[in-house]
Amino acid sequence: MREQATADALLEWYDHNARVLPWRISPSDRARGIWPDPYRVWMSEIMLQQTTVAAVKSYFEAFTSRWPTVKDLAVAEDADVMGAWAGLGYYARARNLLKCARVVAQEFQGQFPRDRETLLTLPGVGPYTAAAIASIAFDASETVLDGNVERVMARLHDDHSPLPGAKATFTEYAAALTPKERPGDYAQAVMDLGATICSPKNPACGLCPWRTSCAAWEAGTAAELPKKTPKKKKPTRLGIAYLARRVDGAWLLETRPESGLLGGMLGWPGSEWGEETPVENAPIRAEWKTLDGEARHTFTHFHLRLTVKTALVPMERAPHRGAFVEEDEFDRENLPTVMRKAFDLLKA
Repeated sequence: MREQATADALLEWYDHNARVLPWRISPSDRARGIWPDPYRVWMSEIMLQQTTVAAVKSYFEAFTSRWPTVKDLAVAEDADVMGAWAGLGYYARARNLLKCARVVAQEFQGQFPRDRETLLTLPGVGPYTAAAIASIAFDASETVLDGNVERVMARLHDDHSPLPGAKATFTEYAAALTPKERPGDYAQAVMDLGATICSPKNPACGLCPWRTSCAAWEAGTAAELPKKTPKKKKPTRLGIAYLARRVDGAWLLETRPESGLLGGMLGWPGSEWGEETPVENAPIRAEWKTLDGEARHTFTHFHLRLTVKTALVPMERAPHRGAFVEEDEFDRENLPTVMRKAFDLLKA
């Protein structure tokens, strides 16, 4: 009974404070029987993995405008999708986005599965994403646990167990509160609560609908939670990026291997990335000049420092890696962020 009252209090708050998001159906519209498009729910959840709402909005709108249905996305060219994803990061998501769209289009006749277990069989769909799609798109009573919800659960129970080890415990807390009625609205409500009220720093406890139920608020420990196991220091890797331009203005680019970082993305030919001084591996014979400064970027597990070399090459000279892209077909925006940084260093 206590859990139901707690969930009801959150849903009442959500009815008046739900964020307006391009992939979301408002609680008032859901109450009138208007349901979200599972394709848009899936797209948003994939994009939001390890990425902020602010960063995702423009990409989501661009993708759903260009490919409005899962069948449209399924027949898209890989290069077009990877180019449209450029700058959003975590590029394995883009590869899985295409794989998943094609599975849904071909094996499920363009209809997303409604249950968590079948959703888990789709490429790129893990436990959180499957629960979120089942809950938000189909109103299934599934437990949704993202970083926002973990923080809310830690504070609600004043649990000082560190993440990621405490994830199973926090999942149990979240499951106990997930209601049988309006679970889709509840899932979005608890995520909104973490994003807007129960924020990582300076939580607005005075505005929280769960304040009187919150053990951390009572103990004065909300700002300390959740606890996290200290992360290992990120190593620094070094590499070289080769920016070759032909005399007619064409740029030498290559598509990176499907596996590994930036897999399937268009980028500058370069050396291996390692912790030792990189070995020269120029993609074409030329008089290479080294630019001042470095293109620096941080990935999930390491920092990268790229030396940028540039050269102007004659028309008749052929590369042994990559291919030239005509000047009018080259688009900086189709490059991943680290490759854009190398280009910007040259332009500067």
